[in-house]
Amino acid sequence: MEALIAFWSHALAAALFAALTIWRAGAAARQPGQRLLAGAFALTACWAWLSAVTPGDTVTGYAEDGRNLLWISLLYSISAASREREHGLKLVYGAVAGVIGLSVIGATLELFSPAGALAQTGLILRITTAAGALVLVHNVYGQAAPASRSHIRFAALGLALMWIYDLNLYTVGYLGSASAPRLFEWRGLAVALTAPLFALATRDESGWRIRVSRAATFQSLSLLAICAYFALMAIVATALRGSGVDWTAGLMIALLAAMTVGAMVILPSARARGWAKVKLAKHLFEHRYDYRTEWLRFTETIGRASVDAPPLGERIVKAFADVIDAPGGLLLVNDSGTVTLGATWNWPGGNPPPADLEGSLPMWSAIETSGRIIEVEAIRQGWANAREKSLPLPEWLLENRAAWAAVPLLHQQRLIGLVVLASPEYRRPLDWEDFDLLRTAGNQAASSLAEAMGQEALANAQRFEEFNRRFAFILHDIKNLVSQLSLLSRNAERHADNAEFRADMIATLQSSVGKMNELLARLAPHSSSRVQRVEAQSLRPILTAAIASKRRDRDVQLLGDASVHAFVDPGALEQAVGHLLQNAVDASSGTAVMVRVSGGPDSVTIAISDKGVGMDGDFIRNRLFQPFASTKSGGFGIGAFEARSLVAAMGGRMSVDSRLGEGTTFTITLPAPAQLGEPERKIA
Repeated sequence: MEALIAFWSHALAAALFAALTIWRAGAAARQPGQRLLAGAFALTACWAWLSAVTPGDTVTGYAEDGRNLLWISLLYSISAASREREHGLKLVYGAVAGVIGLSVIGATLELFSPAGALAQTGLILRITTAAGALVLVHNVYGQAAPASRSHIRFAALGLALMWIYDLNLYTVGYLGSASAPRLFEWRGLAVALTAPLFALATRDESGWRIRVSRAATFQSLSLLAICAYFALMAIVATALRGSGVDWTAGLMIALLAAMTVGAMVILPSARARGWAKVKLAKHLFEHRYDYRTEWLRFTETIGRASVDAPPLGERIVKAFADVIDAPGGLLLVNDSGTVTLGATWNWPGGNPPPADLEGSLPMWSAIETSGRIIEVEAIRQGWANAREKSLPLPEWLLENRAAWAAVPLLHQQRLIGLVVLASPEYRRPLDWEDFDLLRTAGNQAASSLAEAMGQEALANAQRFEEFNRRFAFILHDIKNLVSQLSLLSRNAERHADNAEFRADMIATLQSSVGKMNELLARLAPHSSSRVQRVEAQSLRPILTAAIASKRRDRDVQLLGDASVHAFVDPGALEQAVGHLLQNAVDASSGTAVMVRVSGGPDSVTIAISDKGVGMDGDFIRNRLFQPFASTKSGGFGIGAFEARSLVAAMGGRMSVDSRLGEGTTFTITLPAPAQLGEPERKIA
């Protein structure tokens, strides 16, 4: 019964894979890349048939090794289709192929000397082959492009199922379990179940394109090293078992001691780790850097914007230090024609004095012209080329033993920064890969640094703009105060003996001094807003105070119910109405100026009208509310602009209606208490 199960299960697998071979034969003839796949199908079918008719025969073992080798070759062809061919990748696949070769040699030797040790060794090699193949399948699928995983998923699942079964079969056989023959009987059925998976996977072979990273390669090497270690220990233990002397314990202790000593040397020493990293990258990989990983880390370090993130200068230095494993560095910048220290990060050499930095301008100009990365260590040791030796490097840089290389940050052909990196523990000369990566990273960092400098300059310009805007408003208010004091001075010559005039003059002077102090306080950088507190206020005292200062020049009449309430800031509204009244007085020719108040359920309006010269539509649309635009000779053109700003800050709005030769009406609309409900609603 057991023989029948073994026969028919393997025969089914042979039939299914033979069908797959016939199905892919046409594609293999048209596309050379499909020949490995068709060959793997064919050899799997051949192995399955030999397992059905001659189980346990040496030829069947050869067929199994050939099947495994073709499937490994197919995985390698998929991985090697990537543009970045790595020597470490070849080493991984070469190691698995070498184990398969040893298995073939062991099976051949067993023909001439059927010893038990050779049979046990053969089982260990097959266990190692299955384990190594599973590692490769895992990494091929894990490193596949997301778009191609849907195509390769079924093939990876089929190969994993086949080699997982083999791993368990040979492990159970090596341990001498009685269930090993039963597992062999159903092995054909397990392989037959993978055939539909391969059929689904080969419907669209164009998706079998992946890229294997360095992390996958190092992971594969590590796992294969572990598998090789256990395989070697098992082989040695099997060989020594028949010698009559137990050498296993001593050998294990010696190996453990060697590994411990090696770990104690390599792990604590930065120089040893740097040396190992350089040698592995040089001999296992075509390129020194994993550019995707390096670039993602570089941009993440520079672009970090959390609250606890260090300043941009420190992040730039750290980003460059991480690229070439430098322990620290410093950033030099050009501040208005003087080289200064911009930032440091773990710099071990001590900050250069400002006096020494001031003498670095010749170096700055030379690097800006050449754009070259400077190998300070090479110039110091005398093995740099003639062009680098001719650079006018300052003494503080050459004498500082910590300085290793200097990377220019060029933005639009202008040197805006220079990153000086400290020497790593393992010093090596820079090569073309280092120069290309550092130069490209320098351009990226220069853009970020230039943007930060531009934002800082813009912020400074905005602060100056705010100061200038405040100063312009204050000049306009001072102009009005000067006009008021000039009128007071002229009237004092005629009415100085009048007691009432003297009292009014003193009150006017006190009011003017108070307003001037307020104007000076508003020039402070952290002065409060002109609109302090918006609350429900009666308009009569505010409008009366604004009108009183203008009645000395012209008749100003207050009409309507001025006792209504509106949400206003008293000082801001008085100032806004004063600006509009001044404009009305200046524009009219002897006629009275009207201030009319009207209230409604939702809003209160204040209309200021004159019968003056008026304004045309173009001036109202394009110039009236623009600063420094005025129709009056000697005017600042600030009054209407500031009045509208003050009204808007109180939550109101202002409109204008004017006709040439007929006069102008400014209308201020303010929210009424009935609209907003509460007597005190906000602080602006």
